[in-house]
Amino acid sequence: MTPGKVLADTAYDSDETRAYCARHRIEAVIPNRPNRPEPAELDEETHRDRNKIERFFGRLKQYRRLATRYEKIVVSFLALWHIAAALDWLR
Repeated sequence: MTPGKVLADTAYDSDETRAYCARHRIEAVIPNRPNRPEPAELDEETHRDRNKIERFFGRLKQYRRLATRYEKIVVSFLALWHIAAALDWLR
C-alpha cells in the first residue's frame, strides 16, 4: 500500500521530505516554515482536517486508561479506544 498524502506539521518541512514525497508520488500537506525562501502550496482544507484529527486524539488521551495503556491485551486495548471514540462522538 502506498499513501496518497502525507499530513505533517511545520517541523517536517524540509526539502528532503518534500523530494521524497515527490519521488514516490505522494502529496505533501505540510505548512511552510516562516523562513522558507520559496513557499510551497498547501491544501488548506486537508490541513484543517489534520488539525481535527489531532484534537480528537488529544481528547481520547484524556482517558487515563488509554494514555497509560493499562490493558496489556491488544484486543482489550482496541476495544477501549472504540468505547472512548463512541463516547466522544455522543458528546
